[in-house]
Amino acid sequence: MRQTHRTRGILLACVLAVAGCAEMQKQETPKPAAPQITEEVLRQRAQEQLAAGVKQYESGEFDAAVKSLTASLDHGLLSKVDQSRARKYLAFSHCVSGREQQCREEFRKAFEINPEFSLTPAEDGHPIWGPVYRSVRTQLITERESAQPKSILPLGKAEQLLQNGMQKYDAGEYAEAFKLYESALKEGLKDKADQVKAMKHSAFTLCLRDRFRECKNEFIKIYDVDPNFDLSPAEAGHPSWTKTFASAKAQAHRNMAAKEKKEKAGAGSNKK
Repeated sequence: MRQTHRTRGILLACVLAVAGCAEMQKQETPKPAAPQITEEVLRQRAQEQLAAGVKQYESGEFDAAVKSLTASLDHGLLSKVDQSRARKYLAFSHCVSGREQQCREEFRKAFEINPEFSLTPAEDGHPIWGPVYRSVRTQLITERESAQPKSILPLGKAEQLLQNGMQKYDAGEYAEAFKLYESALKEGLKDKADQVKAMKHSAFTLCLRDRFRECKNEFIKIYDVDPNFDLSPAEAGHPSWTKTFASAKAQAHRNMAAKEKKEKAGAGSNKK
């Protein structure tokens, strides 16, 4: 009987020892480390949220787009170009949702983040956010100019009229801008570049108001001042005047060729 109790005691001790060893092994076994969230992971997540926000905007899910785009900016890891792109679509989303003040603020942030920020010609011409964008751009230009030291020599009357015209143009007040450009040209802009600028923007204002015949004629006049005139790639692609300018350019080149031919013929007659 005593031997049986002794045997049971030994067995119980062994069981407890084995259990103790197992518990010690559990405690000694290191737990797997939690996955580390690296900067690269966050950068990729920001890019994915930006792409999702753009897609949601294009699908008309404007509130969802605002959430995704805001989240993409919260990481602080997007490039300046991508930050301004996110701000642009945030502005679009706010404007089409009737939140003009938020739209204006996002456009301003886009300019402040990326000084090279601009809308494409097609985006610029949008009836809802185009005027807001141009208003913000004009305001920033005015603020930057006022912060710069004033020139010792004030602008001439013609140059001041041109500058006023540009401000009206950027604000979307095309009829007023056209009048100011006309006045600047009549007053006598001294610099050829300023003359071309006034005539070019006069044409823009006419095309933007569907006065295409007058717009074409205005473009043609520029070649009398600068025979090598051309629009920049961004300007040339604007849907309001692309075809009109192409037609005017072709007509101007035909006029110049005919004039050159006539002058050569006249020179030949004089030699005889």
